[in-house]
Amino acid sequence: MQRFLFIRIVQSFFTLLVLSVVVFFGAEQTGDLALVLSTADTTQEELEELREKLGLNKPAYQRYLAWAGKAVMGDLGDSGTKRRPVWDMLLERVPATLQLAGAGLLVAMVMGIPLGIIAALYRNSYIDRLCKVFAIVGMSAPQFWVAIMLIMLFAAQWKLLPAFGKGGIDHYILPAFSISLFIMAGFMRLTRSSMLEVLDSEFVKFARIKGLSERVVIYKHALKNAIIPVLTFGGVSFAGLLNGSIVVEVVFAWPGIGLLMLGGIRERDVNVILATVLTSGLLYILLSTIVDLLYAYVDPRIRYG
Repeated sequence: MQRFLFIRIVQSFFTLLVLSVVVFFGAEQTGDLALVLSTADTTQEELEELREKLGLNKPAYQRYLAWAGKAVMGDLGDSGTKRRPVWDMLLERVPATLQLAGAGLLVAMVMGIPLGIIAALYRNSYIDRLCKVFAIVGMSAPQFWVAIMLIMLFAAQWKLLPAFGKGGIDHYILPAFSISLFIMAGFMRLTRSSMLEVLDSEFVKFARIKGLSERVVIYKHALKNAIIPVLTFGGVSFAGLLNGSIVVEVVFAWPGIGLLMLGGIRERDVNVILATVLTSGLLYILLSTIVDLLYAYVDPRIRYG
C-alpha cells in the first residue's frame, strides 16, 4: 500500500507539472493582458510600463519558472485584473463547487441505483426498456441544453424554482439535476449490469435453494456484491462532477470554480486560469486516489504491493 501511495504521489506531481505547462503556454496564446487592462486613451509608453509592472516583458519560460517556484511554496500570485490574491479567490469559490458536486452525486445515486436494480429485476420487460431509454437520453443530452430546458420550464414558465444564484435548498435542485443526469444514467446502467451478473452467479442460486426470501437474496447477497463497481464509479464520478460543472455553473450563475475559470479566460488572467485548472486537476487526482484505496479495502481480493 505504501508503494502504491508513493507511485500515485509521483504520478500526481508530474501530471500537475505537465498540466501547468500546457495551460500556461496555452493561455499565453490568448492575447496580451496589458491590452485587456488598457483603455482607449492608453499611450504606447504607458502600455510598456504596464507590461513591465506585470512582468510581461520577460520571456514566457522565465515567467513560468517564477510562477512555478512561488506555486510550490503555496503562492499562486495575484489576479491581474482583480488585483487580489488568487488563493483568496479560490477559497471563496471551492466550497460552492464542492456543494454543487455533492448535491449532484446524491441525486444521481438516489435515482440511478434504484432504477438500475429495478431494471435488473425486471429484465427485458417494458420497465427495463424504459430505463434503457432514460439512460440513453441521460448520457446523450448536453448539460447546457438540459439546464436551459429546466430553467424555461421550472423557473420561467411554472415559476416553481429559482433560475440562478446560490441560496437555499431550492437553488440546488435545478443545477444538481442538470449536472447529475449523465452520472445518473451511468449509475443506472452499471447497477443493472452488475446486478444481472451477480443474480446469475452460483452463490445467489444457492441462496434461493436454501429457501431465503427474495428480499434477502437481492439486498443482502446480490446487491452487496454488485455495489462494489458502483462505489468505484461513484468516487470517480464525484471527481468528474467537480470538473464538469463549468457549463452548469455558467448557466445558473453558480459562484464556483467553473465561473471563476470562465472569468479568467475572458479576461486573459493567466494566474486565475492556472489556479482553477490545477485545483480541478488536484481534486480529481486526490479523489481518484482515495477511491482506489477504498476499493482495496472493500474488495479483499485486491492487494497493492
